[in-house]
Amino acid sequence: MTPPSARWFRLFLPFAGGYFLSYLYRTVNAVVGPVLSNELSLGAADLGLLTSTYFIAFGAAQLPLGILLDRYGARRIEAGLLLLAAAGAAVFACSDGIVMLAVGRGLIGLGVSACLMAAFKFFSQWFTAERQASLTGWIMTSGTLGALAASAPLDAVLRVASWREVFFGLSAITAGIIVWLWRGVPEKPPSGRPQSFAQLAGGLRQIVGRLHFWRFATISLAQVGGFMAVQSLWSSAWLIHVNGYSRSEAAAHLTMMNASMAVAYFLIGLSSTWLARRGVQTIHLLGGGLTLALLSLLAIVTQASGHHYLLWGAYGFFSSVGTLNYGVTAAGFSGELSGRVNTLLNLLSFVGAFMLQWGMGLLIDALKAAGHSPASAHTGAFVLLCALQAASLSWFCFCGWRARREAKIMTTSAPAKNKDEKS
Repeated sequence: MTPPSARWFRLFLPFAGGYFLSYLYRTVNAVVGPVLSNELSLGAADLGLLTSTYFIAFGAAQLPLGILLDRYGARRIEAGLLLLAAAGAAVFACSDGIVMLAVGRGLIGLGVSACLMAAFKFFSQWFTAERQASLTGWIMTSGTLGALAASAPLDAVLRVASWREVFFGLSAITAGIIVWLWRGVPEKPPSGRPQSFAQLAGGLRQIVGRLHFWRFATISLAQVGGFMAVQSLWSSAWLIHVNGYSRSEAAAHLTMMNASMAVAYFLIGLSSTWLARRGVQTIHLLGGGLTLALLSLLAIVTQASGHHYLLWGAYGFFSSVGTLNYGVTAAGFSGELSGRVNTLLNLLSFVGAFMLQWGMGLLIDALKAAGHSPASAHTGAFVLLCALQAASLSWFCFCGWRARREAKIMTTSAPAKNKDEKS
């Protein structure tokens, strides 16, 4: 019999490797971006659009992805899509202009679009319910290690290799993960007759018709999407153009932010169940953490402190609670809809990342054209992001207050109704 630990590693590690690559691909432009800008003469809007093509391709895959995962299984879908990521990295490495770079980046985004959702689907089939929270923490930790690899370690690699060689290497590593998934991960036999595509699509209409979903959807758009936009591109631009750091110093700050995220995900996996048993609900962690993340970003923007390492670390740490958005949203729906709830939220996260990343680039270029300094232009873009996130949190709190108020009215009216019935 296979020992439980060996079985855990066999089932977990291939998906962890895929999500490691997904996050590395997502954030690699934060370090490679300045190199591309210098070598290929790309402006801020070009970099924003180039990096955002990952998000738009990734997001566009989410709605059909939820249906395909439920229909064909995690192993087949993730391995098949990763073929596109490997091809996209090779196209990116061969590109000499913005168009082919964007094509390669888009293929990468589409190719890694299943890495997290496939892991969630697979874990729900092979592991018990009480292990899901810890598995979520661990898979997010593996992704953060990918982001960590795309900061100071990648900057060190770029000192001895070109960005083209880096992407050829990533293409080869992606091919290795495909083989690992295809040969090393078992297939779960379907239980019962699968739903038709019409039935699966009908579940999406049920989800978007609920106010409960839209309460958390704004979190995905502004908070989660906004953090991805900053982490994958505009963080290094801020550190270079506003704080005056070199590329290597900016990469060191990103390392601090990503390491803080890894710690946060580790703690989420380790303590979320323990906290819930003691009355600290997941929704409280979500709201409190995102509020502190916004305050950290405001401190960065207003230059309230010279402790930049600590502020970027705090921003990464508290933003990590955004991953809890999936669980608290899905909890308001039946279990058979959870996969589609998660992929729909993922879609909105990446739509938000695309819109904010490109939009911030357009605003920066417009402000610079109007005579503002690079530092002032970047500050204007970050202030806009903070305003949008504050509005999203206000909507989240308003919906929570409204739900509690309605629940209280129903509770207080129930005894009176029972009394009338008895009389």
